[in-house]
Amino acid sequence: MDTTSLYDLTPIAWLLAVGVLLALGPLIWVWRRNAGAGPARRLHALTVLTLFLTFDLTLFGAFTRLTDSGLGCPDWPGCYGNASPVGARHEIAMAQAAQPTGPVTHSKAWVEMIHRYLATGVGALILALAVATWLARRRQLAEHTGARPLSAWWPASTLVWVCLQGAFGAMTVTWKLFPAIVTLHLLGAMVLLALLCIQAVRYQQDAMRRVPTPVPSALRNLLIATTVLLALQIALGGWVSTNYAVLACTQFPTCQDSWWPPMNFAQGFQIWRHLGETADGTPIDFAALTAIHYVHRLMAYLVFIAIVLLVRSLLRIRPLRPQARWLGGLALLQLATGLGNVLLGWPLAAAVLHTGGAAALAVVLTWTLCESRRESAAVAATIAGRREGMEAA
Repeated sequence: MDTTSLYDLTPIAWLLAVGVLLALGPLIWVWRRNAGAGPARRLHALTVLTLFLTFDLTLFGAFTRLTDSGLGCPDWPGCYGNASPVGARHEIAMAQAAQPTGPVTHSKAWVEMIHRYLATGVGALILALAVATWLARRRQLAEHTGARPLSAWWPASTLVWVCLQGAFGAMTVTWKLFPAIVTLHLLGAMVLLALLCIQAVRYQQDAMRRVPTPVPSALRNLLIATTVLLALQIALGGWVSTNYAVLACTQFPTCQDSWWPPMNFAQGFQIWRHLGETADGTPIDFAALTAIHYVHRLMAYLVFIAIVLLVRSLLRIRPLRPQARWLGGLALLQLATGLGNVLLGWPLAAAVLHTGGAAALAVVLTWTLCESRRESAAVAATIAGRREGMEAA
């Protein structure tokens, strides 16, 4: 077979067509269900649905990676130059015969292509959301309703980001699961979820004419710090997964019968290298995989403590109690699935749930950030004065 066909972009038209068809159903359902609602409510409904489907796509992406299906079709955007594995039956059969447990099999090819179809459908929904927001904003400005105009900046940013995320998806395949690219693809999914969450909250606030809840500066700082720690932890988790370092430690709380096992940090966190190799092409040491795993575990302790402190503080503020409960429950889920990955030998269900829990934490923290704001100095002084008066009394 001519190797140039591996990079034939002809199937992209079929891929886009499938994505549009997948997006049409949710679009029609949302618009019909919210036909009599205002523009902010309709856009909120569409954004929430897109957020839900993007979350599902993130889970399916984890399933694709964890079943070693990322190279099920070793070209992009099609499968051996075809729009689906059906047209690539012969090539897939030959690759599977040469390596029965290799990266290319009929089942893995379908998993990989279904992931691409779903990703294209999400992209079509985000495009529709950007266009609908722009049209609604234009209508608002023309009618001079006096209401705050809808922001078209966030949908436009999300559209640009999903295109960038698609590019990372293509590079994940064409660069043969290059660890840095795969990790960036995971982080890109988290950013996409956060962008959609911001839009969903803003549309709901516009529809209900609700403003964010003022919170003390210390709590706001803790919320931001926890979000930054979680982002770093997700990056470390992606680095563990893409380097297949989960089973470097199969004990808890120790690792390899030690509290500080042999670790090679220089190799483990050498970012720009191929999978399983160092930058100079030599095989990576097991001590490097241990370092990758153990750093992620140590950071998990810090993130868990930060979330516990944050939950305690949020529970004191009535409007933010739902977010506090979600954060507490998800933190426990992450603890359980993380332990399950280590002690049970990285079962598929626990591994997928661990990625889903991280994504859900990112969404809930973004939701909390959007539903809160730093209280003004005057309000803080008034509250402090009331507390001092109550204490004196």
